[in-house]
Order: sequence, then C-alpha cells, then structure tokens
Amino acid sequence: MRIVVLGGYGNFGGRICRALAARGGAEVIAAGRDPDAVQRVAGLDPGIGRARIDLGAHNFASALHDLSPSIVVHCAGPFQGQGYHVAQAAIDAGAHYIDLADGRDFVANFAERMHAPARAANVLAVSGVSTLPALSSAVLDNVSRRVSSIKEIRIVIAPGQRGPRGAATLAGVVSYAGKPFKWLSGGEWRDAYGWQELQRVHIEGLGARWAAACDVPDLALLPARFPGIETVEFRAALELAIQHFGLWFAADLRRRGITVPLERWVLALSRLAHALNWFGSERGGMLINVLGMRDDGSRARIEWQLTADANHGPEIPCMAAILLAQKLVRGEIATRGAFPCMGFLALADFEAEFKRWKIATVIREAAA
Repeated sequence: MRIVVLGGYGNFGGRICRALAARGGAEVIAAGRDPDAVQRVAGLDPGIGRARIDLGAHNFASALHDLSPSIVVHCAGPFQGQGYHVAQAAIDAGAHYIDLADGRDFVANFAERMHAPARAANVLAVSGVSTLPALSSAVLDNVSRRVSSIKEIRIVIAPGQRGPRGAATLAGVVSYAGKPFKWLSGGEWRDAYGWQELQRVHIEGLGARWAAACDVPDLALLPARFPGIETVEFRAALELAIQHFGLWFAADLRRRGITVPLERWVLALSRLAHALNWFGSERGGMLINVLGMRDDGSRARIEWQLTADANHGPEIPCMAAILLAQKLVRGEIATRGAFPCMGFLALADFEAEFKRWKIATVIREAAA
C-alpha cells in the first residue's frame, strides 16, 4: 500500500510521515508544493518518498491520481473555509481519505457531502482525525460507561509555549477570534465569541491558566452523540497570560465591530509567539470535565486529564491519523463511506501512543 501525506513537510505532516515509515507495512510519500521543505522532512528518513503537488493547482486531482495512493492523509490546513476537493480527488483516485481538520463546519458537514461518493468508490473517508473529535470522543465514550447519561462536557486544551506551532493552526484560531458561534449551554444554543468567554481552569501538572472559547467540531457533533446533554463547551488555554490576553483583547475589538486584520498578521504573530518561548515551558495538557447522572439518580463529576512534557504535546494531534492509517493498512476496518472520526478509535488505542511518548493521563471521579 502507498500512503500519500499532503502537507507532509509541516508541523503535523512530518510527524505522521516519520511514524508511518518507521512502523512499516506501507510506502510513505511526503507531498507538498514546496519541494525544498519536502526534501528536508523526507531526508530525515530514506524510507520516505517525496512528491511535489499543489492542492490549489488546476491539475491537482490528476497529479494525486498519478501517485496511485492507497490512503491519502490531508494535513494541509487551515481547514476553516476549505472545500472538499481534496477528499473528492482522493476518492476519485480510489484511495481511503483521512484529514486532520479542526474546522467546525468542515468536519460537521463532511459526512453529508462525501458519504455517497465514498460509498460508491468503496473507500473510507474520515474527517477530524486528530485531537478533536477523534481523541475527545474516545475519552468520552470511555467515560460514558461510568454513568447512565451525560449532562455537561467541558474540554480544554493547553499547549506548551515552547511547542512547535504551525501557521495553519494559528490561522484557524484567528479566523473566528471575536466572531460569534453557537454552543450548547444550560440546555439552550446560545452565542459564544471566539477567544472570549474567559474561564480559569486547573490542569494536572500545569497549574492554573486562563482559557478562552474556540469554535471546534465537537460543539456540533457531541450533542448528537450524547442525547439529553445540556452543555458542551471548548476552550484553549495559552501558557503565557500576556499572549492569551493580547489575543483576547484583539478578539474583543473585533466583537465590538472594530476591524482587526488578524488573518494578515498570522506570520508576524507566529514570530512574536516564538520570541516569547524563553518565558514558557515544554509542557502542555488537556482536560475533559464531564457531569453525568448515575443509575440511582446521583450526579458524578468525572475528569480526564493529560500532561505532555518535553515538547511531546504536538504528537497528540497526529496520533489518530497514524492509528487509523495503520488499521486501514492491516485491513481491520470494513466500513465504507464518509464520517467524522468518532467511534473508529478507542481510548485504549491512544493509551499505547501515550506510553510511547511518556505522556501521563489520570482520571478522577467524585460526587457532584
């Protein structure tokens, strides 16, 4: 089998290429429009092939077809506002498709748009094969066994300041900063605003941080997965308060109708964040806080927490794509069609990856 990783020279794509090549079972090709960048990534391992391909070119579909992929892994974000032409090209090439999309509409609407073409081509196409919703839903599926129903879900991701950050990830965040989106709160859909809705959170091994609202696929997908749920919220918590509140202030100006061209400043903001690395750490984490009801009518508060040290945090968004691609290589998934990445991977699958990178997790349960 041949796995083509689009954006295979990027922050996440390079990690996925190296992991899949090291584990064997398939030929791995790092593909992108910058041949020098592809050369640098692929040069780390002689087993990784290289291909020049531009997702925006008129001949993209035919160029991808010519690579004869068995699996296409799409890492070339940002996915906010992106269409499904890459997924369609992969399907037309007869390949299974995996993406690391974090755009809410992109992932939430993926199945409706791509299910029929994927079924007709007898391939599997899966979107959101990353921390959200792949890992978050795996954790929640595990936690849901402890209670009869779930009433509230609050998720926080807290990256380490010194962790490598891609421009596409930052572009995705600023695309909705200060803009309204819907989230379920207290049983009602209400407006939240990107990088607003500040809340103080505590994460194992990280201490207290400020966290702000982000528009992510889980806000749309989890209410359907857990009927009767009343609250689903997601926030991100930067390590440095000055950086966190700087973005909060820019988002607040936007919310008030003042033009702040954050999208044009992505590269400058990325350089500024890098300049502040000296004041931060290599430690990041994740928190999933659940309020559930037990069979006897009592309430339970369950918290799953993760802590990643030594700049291993960026490995986490790559794990689901690596795991799912390996399952496809081994022929372990018979499902065909298009889906968000929920139910394809269990928490136990991720735990083996956590052990590989010495990432610590803990789960606590108490009466609420």
